[in-house]
Amino acid sequence: MPLSEADIQADLDRRRPGQSRMTSTRKETDTCKIYSGVYEGVTTGTPIMISVPNTDQRGSDYNEMSLAYRPSHADATYDMKYGGGGRSSARETIGRVASGAIAKKLLKEFSRTEVLAYVSQAHDVELPEQLVDKESVTLEQIESNIVRCPDAGYAEKMIAAIDAARVTGDSVGGVVSCIVRNAPRGLGSPVFHKLEALLAGALLSVPATMGFEFGSGFAGTRLTGSQHNDEFYLDGHGRIRTRTNRSGGIQGGISNGEIINMRVAFKPTPTIGRKQSTVTRDKKETELITHIRFDPCVAPRAVPVVEAMVALVLVDQLMSHYAQCHLFPIDPNLQDPIVPPQARNDEKVTHLL
Repeated sequence: MPLSEADIQADLDRRRPGQSRMTSTRKETDTCKIYSGVYEGVTTGTPIMISVPNTDQRGSDYNEMSLAYRPSHADATYDMKYGGGGRSSARETIGRVASGAIAKKLLKEFSRTEVLAYVSQAHDVELPEQLVDKESVTLEQIESNIVRCPDAGYAEKMIAAIDAARVTGDSVGGVVSCIVRNAPRGLGSPVFHKLEALLAGALLSVPATMGFEFGSGFAGTRLTGSQHNDEFYLDGHGRIRTRTNRSGGIQGGISNGEIINMRVAFKPTPTIGRKQSTVTRDKKETELITHIRFDPCVAPRAVPVVEAMVALVLVDQLMSHYAQCHLFPIDPNLQDPIVPPQARNDEKVTHLL
């Protein structure tokens, strides 16, 4: 597969700190360099090594945290488990975004699958779901403002809510919504590797996440079965579709070909610039004021991280599905073929995709 640093850098630029007042003031270019796995612009099949250097680290900023725990931060639990040390830094999401950029490119080239995420809530400002057309929303719309909300009016309200906390040294939480268009049918399995469970596991492994839901989510519990069910119909090409999508593109742990949609909740950044009560590592009560740079809301920078984790899960499941279901002839009345890009000149095959 053709691959260059430019394919990866675009998403790293969306994740890096210092890009706006919505993010940490730490100044990092997060410039990536590929050291192995690619030769003359094409992947070789060997492991791909990507390096991203730190250039604006300030170890002295963390002196207070070496003595006292930050409330709601992982400092304390790392000590409780390991007896010292820890690596609870969002810098680790660089690796997720870099590998996710490769996964997104593979998905787009192999199955025309597109993964897009955006901020749908910041503090108490929530973007109504009906204002986003999941069929047509674009990356350009999402990237048109510093909070990464595809609706300009709600973006301004979110920015104001984040600014109100930022100027007082505080932080707010948020929600990142993610959609997957053109996901192949059949991804996931019925019991131990349900697609929604794999997505939840991947997304809840991201720092600061507090919740996950897909489709109608918790709101669906307020409906009756007749209200919630997605009725089937045959489209103009004879394909089985659903008239609504409360299932979120997944039924029984398996993708059904509709748009997969999910939401991930992020807590307010625990590292803030306000005085808080805590305890020291030698078990003395004290007060802590941190002086390090922090994100007043992690959601805008979390957008490419969410996309990356979703793409990695989908690539893994695409390979599993291909191995499990395409070793023998498929039933074309029920199953869609997974066709490599070079075979798409066949008009019938292209139509089925």
